[in-house]
Amino acid sequence: MLAKVISCSVSGVDGLPVQVEVDLAQGLPSFSTVGLPEGAVREAKDRVRAAIKNSGYEFPQRRITVNLAPAAVKKEGTGYDLPIALGILAAGGMLPSDLLARTAIVGELSLDGSVRPVPGVLPMALAARQEGLTRFLVPAANAAEAAIVQGLEIYGIERLDQAVEFLVGRIALTPLVIDPAELFARHDGYAVDFADVKGQQYAKRAMEIAAAGGHNLLLSGVPGTGKTMMARRLPTILPDLTLDEAIETTKIFSTAGLLPEQTSLLVTRPFRSPHHTVSDAGLIGGGQMPRPGEVSLAHNGVLFLDELPEFKKHVLEVLRQPLEDGTVTIARAATSLNFPARFMLVAAMNPCPCGYLGDQIRACTCSPLQVQRYRSRLSGPLLDRIDMHIDVPAVQVKELIGQPAGEPSSVIRERVNRARTRQRQRFAGAAKLYCNAQMSAKEVKHFCRLDAASADLLNQSITRLGLSARAYHRILKIALTIADLAEVKAPSLAHVAEAIQYRRVQFEL
Repeated sequence: MLAKVISCSVSGVDGLPVQVEVDLAQGLPSFSTVGLPEGAVREAKDRVRAAIKNSGYEFPQRRITVNLAPAAVKKEGTGYDLPIALGILAAGGMLPSDLLARTAIVGELSLDGSVRPVPGVLPMALAARQEGLTRFLVPAANAAEAAIVQGLEIYGIERLDQAVEFLVGRIALTPLVIDPAELFARHDGYAVDFADVKGQQYAKRAMEIAAAGGHNLLLSGVPGTGKTMMARRLPTILPDLTLDEAIETTKIFSTAGLLPEQTSLLVTRPFRSPHHTVSDAGLIGGGQMPRPGEVSLAHNGVLFLDELPEFKKHVLEVLRQPLEDGTVTIARAATSLNFPARFMLVAAMNPCPCGYLGDQIRACTCSPLQVQRYRSRLSGPLLDRIDMHIDVPAVQVKELIGQPAGEPSSVIRERVNRARTRQRQRFAGAAKLYCNAQMSAKEVKHFCRLDAASADLLNQSITRLGLSARAYHRILKIALTIADLAEVKAPSLAHVAEAIQYRRVQFEL
């Protein structure tokens, strides 16, 4: 009269095995769920009862107790419906309990017995494989997502009775197999291209360097210079995702329930562009049971903040820790969770409230006090964490009309990929270190060794510009990225000089 079913939950962006224990006892008919269930889990009893009856099985009229272990961890979501239903059938003798061994099960039930998809199946599948399980029964809509995990048999289930018939051996199902290499080979192209950008050679060079090294970027200029246009084309020149990066990114979108339909693996880098009215919880993440925010959804990709000074100052300040550490820690009374947040920050802003300070055609109408208040919305510590500060001048009409199309994204991406290949070879022994921007101070000291002339130029620039120690290390990282694009081993004097100029606009704003 006791049955055990293995299911999975999600804690943060990682899977958590959960054992569903179902006991049928003598007494008045009742249905109780224990193990810190949240509202959706407590409501499972009504969905399970209707699904079992409408699937043609008899619901036991006994005292039913469902325990979700470990009992000290809060359980939420609707993914426990299917394992609870199968556990009740097994405890009632309609399904042999031994057939549930070494099998993980997850899925939401409709009242008619059909199985609905649930979020977070990919991290659940990874957790099931780590537990040594051999097969995983998931909703059919989630099967392609779970099949990315190698070494685990994935079966897509459409109805409760189908799951029962499969477990008892009356029907045969073929496990779904997906080759990740095939997904990378046939990923769709982009609708935009850098060839659309006329002029702005300096800004395009800076964006190529930023893409090659994963550096943060601030674009400043009058309205209509193409800041947003170039930022939205940045993903087209970003290096190809590695399989590990793709799985990390897909886990986050799966947990948040934002994985597009018919998509098993995200093979292009994410691009997130929240509106300036976003809250700090929406940007960083949060909630009673914390969920990933925009910085985590941009993990391994780009977070674009257009009109940067229009964001609330306290919202921008919460970016300082993830920009430095690459993770977000959200602490609540019930739990504390870590979310990955290693992203490229690309921001765009005008030089003043009216936008025309320094423009050669239109006169600025802002007073010095208005300009000062506008720029004071961005704190020094936040600007110091942005590697490259780029001035984007206005484009002349003759450049828009007379110049041919610019360099296509595919050509730029080839150079960026070659630079990233050098970086992956350089960091082959380091875990989760994919690009120059992710180096720590210790790694910068080891890999960014300068000759005497380059070191002297950098030291003089640091003194004259009043740069911080953080800016010193970031200039070295940029110089190393420029050297990688030039396919040389170490930064030279020219590479250091170019890296320094990408910090000067900060002090002219």
